[in-house]
Amino acid sequence: MSRSSYLNSPLLLGFDQLERAIDRMHKNSGDGYPPYNVEQVDETHLRITLAVAGFSEDDLEVKLENNQLSIRGRQPEEDSERTFLYRGIASRQFQRNFMLADGMEVKGARLDNGLLHVELKRQMDDEVVRTIKIERKQSSKSAEPSTIDQESA
Repeated sequence: MSRSSYLNSPLLLGFDQLERAIDRMHKNSGDGYPPYNVEQVDETHLRITLAVAGFSEDDLEVKLENNQLSIRGRQPEEDSERTFLYRGIASRQFQRNFMLADGMEVKGARLDNGLLHVELKRQMDDEVVRTIKIERKQSSKSAEPSTIDQESA
């Protein structure tokens, strides 16, 4: 069965890369750990907040590569001398990926009381309106013969 897409419209040209990014993000979104929020602070600022209790700054990595924001958490191996009767606090590694639109800038990240806040800013560019000149094709009768045609005659 073929899959239809809104981005297959002949009026939307060059959006195939966006569709691949959406598919890739959809495949990676199955795991719910760690929980996170995406908050619009104002018109140009967003904040991603991840609940990362038990992770220190050294256990976390925030990286931006090709408009993909990756947040990874890894804790060192635990002390094998500890015996848990019940373990309800997750200490597993994770990786969360967010695709950022062109013009989104990561302003910084901070860890506060078990919450990792990543601050984003959307660059507001002025709209560019450009008129494209339509060139007139010369007809073969009015066109002057090229120098190659003159030399061969």
